[in-house]
Amino acid sequence: MLCLQGLQKLTLLDYPGYVACTVFTGGCNFRCPFCQNSDLLVTRPQGQYTAQEILTFLEHRKNILDGVCISGGEPLLQENLPQFLQEVRKLGYRIKLDTNGSFPDILEQLVTDGLVDYVAMDIKNSLARYEVTTGTTGLYTRAVIRSVDFLLQGDVEYEFRTTVVKELHRPADLLELSYWIAGASRYYLQSFVDSSCVLEPGMHGYTAREMEELRQLILPQVPAAQLRGIG
Repeated sequence: MLCLQGLQKLTLLDYPGYVACTVFTGGCNFRCPFCQNSDLLVTRPQGQYTAQEILTFLEHRKNILDGVCISGGEPLLQENLPQFLQEVRKLGYRIKLDTNGSFPDILEQLVTDGLVDYVAMDIKNSLARYEVTTGTTGLYTRAVIRSVDFLLQGDVEYEFRTTVVKELHRPADLLELSYWIAGASRYYLQSFVDSSCVLEPGMHGYTAREMEELRQLILPQVPAAQLRGIG
């Protein structure tokens, strides 16, 4: 089954350095209260698009787009994702995968098979606060650790990113997180923005000044840390 729930036909932001589109899959195994894509959390029997519809769109955009971002939801829940990526690759596109890192075996296989060029992994919080932040169990936390270790090996281009919420992320949490991913080649801190799409409205983001203070806190462990979407 392949549940394709959305298509952003053009993005200059989602795939650094490339003109791309973003395909959104349905379904997620996490229940982060600050999730901005709450409408994508449930896998539906039939998506908004078929795989063939997306592939036809990509065929017509080969001279315009460089890459395809696969986002969600959690794309690695999709059983037929590898076959879909093979077809995207045949069209000559670069592929970026957004993931929460909870399926390390599939992630590693996609990289080994040459079906992913860039991985953007959401690191939700420090390990001690992973379950409360994601609404999941320790089983997924252990899987996330494996994905982080794999990406840190540098077998594929990657970035880590954390959406920072005042109610969930204390400075001490981010400091602990920074030791976990020490030396990461790319790490972005993103300030939470409340909206009607959030799973649990009413939480708060940090100010731009506070975000810079958090960045300074983790720089000794992660010199590549940057702020994203601040200002």
